[in-house]
Order: sequence, then structure tokens, then C-alpha cells
Amino acid sequence: MNFENKVVLITGGSRGIGRAISEAFAMRGASIAINYQSNEEAAEALKRTLPGDRHQVFQADIANVDACEQLVEDVVLHFGRIDILINNAGIHEQHPIDQVDYENWNRIFDETFAVNLLAPARLMYLCAQHMMKHGGGGRIVNISSRGAFRGEPDQPAYGASKAGLNALSQSLAQKLAPHGIFIGVVAPGFTETEMVADLLASPKGDVIRAQSPLARVARPREVAYAVLFLASEGAEFSTGTIIDVNGASYLRS
Repeated sequence: MNFENKVVLITGGSRGIGRAISEAFAMRGASIAINYQSNEEAAEALKRTLPGDRHQVFQADIANVDACEQLVEDVVLHFGRIDILINNAGIHEQHPIDQVDYENWNRIFDETFAVNLLAPARLMYLCAQHMMKHGGGGRIVNISSRGAFRGEPDQPAYGASKAGLNALSQSLAQKLAPHGIFIGVVAPGFTETEMVADLLASPKGDVIRAQSPLARVARPREVAYAVLFLASEGAEFSTGTIIDVNGASYLRS
């Protein structure tokens, strides 16, 4: 897969799965717009390690509606265009309905949906407008979760937000295909990132790994490979597709 001369905007692009996606596109010739919320050091460190000198970091709290618009404007101003959008940034927080009070129940739903669903919706709108205006089409890949299908009893806002992201992606895949804009979704299971390192190192880690017949969790680069496919030339007829990357830990019909 060759992404030479392509500009790729990746939200949450400096750590975990986002970092692996940034590296995968950069290795194949793309110019990376690395979005981060607060960890500028990690974003700048990644930028220095990526092959090529065409990459740039962009700070934006995408939970804010105005920040989404400013982010797209800044990327277009710097690179001249956006060819590929990867909505990777996401948050989750435990809030079992039988243990959390009403105030925190509402707060967690508001915060989770702001980042996991409303921000991708806004960025898809903004990038699609740019892509249609310039007539070159484009690609959008959204990072969902197996939790959208199997349920998340202890973090229902997360599961609901990812289910909404799946539905949004498929709705817009139908609407935007005539404009040459193709949309796919990657739904990982547990993935080995710094965010879950302590959990995987605990006694619960063995239980989590045993969910897959491979007796392990996904590696970030394995998620990145699925993203590369959906964003590649030749994958147009896979628009609207959701690719599971969960090691057969959850199978859906």
C-alpha cells in the first residue's frame, strides 16, 4: 500500500493505537497530521521518529465543537488538503449502573459521547465538506470497539458511543460514496497499549488473554493494518465495512 502524497489527519495520533496508525501511514509515504489533546511531548517525540519531514502536530480538545473546526482549518492551512481522516481518539470510564450516582452517570455519558461520537461526527462533516469542495474524494476510517456489539455492562456509555459511531459510519458511507468518499470502521478488542498495561499485568490479564483462542490481546500494529486496508486505493467497495480485530474473542453474525 502506497500513501505517498496523501495527508492523513489522525485524532489521538501520538499514543497507543493512534501512534501505530501514524507510524504505519508514515512508513508508506503519507504526511501525518498528529492531533493530541494535552501531551505535547509525546506528539513531538513521535513526530521526530516518523520517517520523512512532512509531519506536523496539532493540539485540539476535540470534545469542543469549535476546536474541531479549528483543527480542520489548521491542518488544511498547513498541508493544503486532507485526504484521509482517522477518528481514533476515544475515552472510557467505569460507571456500573448499580454503583454510580445520577450526577456521575450523566457526566460520564456527556463526556464519553462528546469525544467518542460527537467529535467524529463533527470531523467527518468538516472533512467531507473539504473533500467534496476539492473534488478529489477521500477516505475516513473510524476506530470503534467490540464493545459496540457484545455490550459493556460496566462502562455502558462507551459501548453505546461506539455503537452509535458504527451506525453513523454506515449511514455516511451510503450518503458519501457518490462523492468518492469511502468510510470504514475498525473494531478492536483488547489491545496492548500503555493505557491498559497495568490491567494486563494484573491477575485479570490472564482472564482477558484467555478470551481469544490466540491467548493474547491485539498488538497496535494489527489494528493499524486494518486501517491501512480501508484507507487504501482499491478498497472502495468495502465502504461501510466494519472489520473486527479481536482475535476471535467475540464473534458476531
